Amino acid sequence: MKVKLELGKIFINDIQFAEKTEIKDHVLYVSKKELSEVFLSEEKIKEVEFDVAKPGESVRITPVKDVIEPRVKVEGKGGVFPGVVAPVDTVGSGKTYCLKGMAVITAGPIVGFQEGVIDMCGLGAEYTPFSKTVNLTCVCKPVEGTESHDYEQAVRLAGLKTAAFIAEKAKELTPDETKVYETLDLMEGAKAFPDLPRVGYVQMLQSQGLLHDTYVYGVDAKKILPTILYPTESMDGAIISGNCVSACDKNPSYVHENNPVIEDLFEEHGKTINFVAHIITNENVYLADKERSSNQTAKLCKMLHLDAVIITEEGFGNPDTDLIMNCKKIEAEGIKTVIITDEYAGRDGKSQSLADADVAANALVTGGNANQLITLPKLDKVIGTLDYMTKIAGASDTTVKADGSLEVEIQVITGATSEVGFNKLSAR
Repeated sequence: MKVKLELGKIFINDIQFAEKTEIKDHVLYVSKKELSEVFLSEEKIKEVEFDVAKPGESVRITPVKDVIEPRVKVEGKGGVFPGVVAPVDTVGSGKTYCLKGMAVITAGPIVGFQEGVIDMCGLGAEYTPFSKTVNLTCVCKPVEGTESHDYEQAVRLAGLKTAAFIAEKAKELTPDETKVYETLDLMEGAKAFPDLPRVGYVQMLQSQGLLHDTYVYGVDAKKILPTILYPTESMDGAIISGNCVSACDKNPSYVHENNPVIEDLFEEHGKTINFVAHIITNENVYLADKERSSNQTAKLCKMLHLDAVIITEEGFGNPDTDLIMNCKKIEAEGIKTVIITDEYAGRDGKSQSLADADVAANALVTGGNANQLITLPKLDKVIGTLDYMTKIAGASDTTVKADGSLEVEIQVITGATSEVGFNKLSAR
């Protein structure tokens, strides 16, 4: 049995507002009226304003909630964002179209202290991958008296619905490029590549609660035991972001759709490795839950007869314990591990980088030091508001300078120290 996904890429070079939402000649035309109806279908959203931010423009977007790539299922089972936008069905096969070069960004005063900044030019733009996309921004305001968790859910759903609505306009188009991803089942895969090392990917999903959540087929990840996915399921939006961890190492939904660890493992599949499985696990608050999940993760790796595993986390501090537990227990099964994380080593780089450590964690890739201090220049336009700037994790009461510049840790920048490597920053 073979699971096959054809991913058709349609490149978007520009976004313009118009009377009708449609895609023509690589330009996305957007009707504010049509999109407003999508957003305001969520009763907790009072109003929404749309704008476009393009690479190189003197524009700052903040506070950023989620970043989403529009995708649509053209052939095969289910639909994109299953269990949330589309009905519950197993995805990851058939044919899916995605709009490359653009993103839907939800922003506005949601939580405040753990939302992010995206600069479209200047020094800040060098630290975020989303300065390179043409961005449709959706700045929301809540109905008065709405609880933060209810409002977060409303904005999350509205953003996903909007991305799905836009992607539907691509259904009849012809992709500019098509990439095929194929996964054999476990038995056939073992027979096909008997001489190649069996490699798995363990992805830790942020699930600490209190707006620190990730959803799998619509289920809050803190409610799951570790499980196995086909690597293509996340490409159809089976995993979506619902969390407010520090902006630098948060995985927006866009990153789950385009997880570079999965894509790189596919590139080597059948050549240098046998990419066996994508294992997802959660990040818990209580010790017993951490033990339970890490035990089950190590058990799955052993059952799959893996030779090596890549482990990624999301967030820092408390999740570092889950990361080291996973690493230590998988290594104890005789399976080699490489962990991908970022570091909080202090502004001088001299502090302990992770909150936990073990001798088993002797192969590590870093996404950079989130405490690195930089100064972002004043930009001509702000989409959203700077009212929360001093409260965002990585900022301080002295962040906003007299000349309008911002002295911040790169922690405030969305995707700056991506722990799945969806950026260029690292260290040696």
